[in-house]
Amino acid sequence: MENSIIIDDTTLRDGEQTAGVVFSLREKLAIARMLDAIGVQEIECGIPAMGEEEQAGIRKLVDLGLNARLMTWNRALVPEIEASITCGVQAVDISLSVSDQMIIHKLRKDRAAVKEQLKVALGFAKQHNLYVSVGGEDASRADLDFLVELMEITRSLGGDRFRFCDTLGIMDPFTMYDKIAFLRQSVPEIDIEVHTHNDLGMATANAIAGIRAGARFVNTTVNGLGERAGNAALEEAVMGLKHACAIETGIDTHRFRELSLFVAKASQRPLSVSKPIVGERIFAHESGLHADGVIKDPHNYEGFDPTEVGVERIIAIGKHSGSSGLIERYRSMGVVVDRPEAARLLDRARAMSGKRKRDLNNCELMAIYMAADRLPHAA
Repeated sequence: MENSIIIDDTTLRDGEQTAGVVFSLREKLAIARMLDAIGVQEIECGIPAMGEEEQAGIRKLVDLGLNARLMTWNRALVPEIEASITCGVQAVDISLSVSDQMIIHKLRKDRAAVKEQLKVALGFAKQHNLYVSVGGEDASRADLDFLVELMEITRSLGGDRFRFCDTLGIMDPFTMYDKIAFLRQSVPEIDIEVHTHNDLGMATANAIAGIRAGARFVNTTVNGLGERAGNAALEEAVMGLKHACAIETGIDTHRFRELSLFVAKASQRPLSVSKPIVGERIFAHESGLHADGVIKDPHNYEGFDPTEVGVERIIAIGKHSGSSGLIERYRSMGVVVDRPEAARLLDRARAMSGKRKRDLNNCELMAIYMAADRLPHAA
């Protein structure tokens, strides 16, 4: 097995399962092309069992001839795998419930039935030369020894990996690490994939913990779309692995904001200005100490360069601004202001910001400058 980390983005499947989200075919094709262009290695692109319209869309995605491997999501049922085959994909996720809670209270079956279902579905898929990820729904609440049994079946029948799903988003990173490490040690021949949800706000942290524990595949969605509170965000997982863990994924991050804005519009889920990694104002510095520090050296208050993800630095002028920030902001407008002048202008800027309950735009700053009987100088 290789050691490289594989991003399996499921924006087009689990992302579209966000309540109320619908992507048009044109949007799906555009998102797939963008994901492929930045180097995402695998795209979970739909659910063929939904019907002919979904299948037609998947065929259009297949026809794009992307470098990324396209995978469909299926329950571990032969008819659904057959529907995937007719779409022309070469890879499938076959999902089955693996916790006693779901086995007993949703499926109304027992563990033996689940193991038999896996054997039948996986056997059929491998007979048709498909790449198969076995998806363990609600794996985070499942008995670990039972998961080992399922992974052993997966290995014996030629399955390619096992997807550990924190379906309810109830895990913490420490428990995730321990469970994935146990499974990795128990069945080292099978790759593990982590699929995390954000109900407790820990989807990205749990995904990264899973990778640190030995998982090789990680499910993501652009902007963290997904059921309920969403999934691990593509942009957060990639940048977290890179900057917190020194793990490269091979993804070109420079188009993250462009991609995020497109998906935000297509999903009609506006992007928060403070959204980690891609928010418009996550590199906005207002506080006097912070602005002064970042002007002297961006590394003082920025963990990575804004251009790395397609975002711009902003020196915001507001209630908490200092002279250094104001001087820099005027400089960017082509106006030279010395420190004594900045001190006088700063009082007016802070007062206006307080009244308007926001930071000031260039027109307002120029009005303050002109009202002080100052003419713009050449920068």
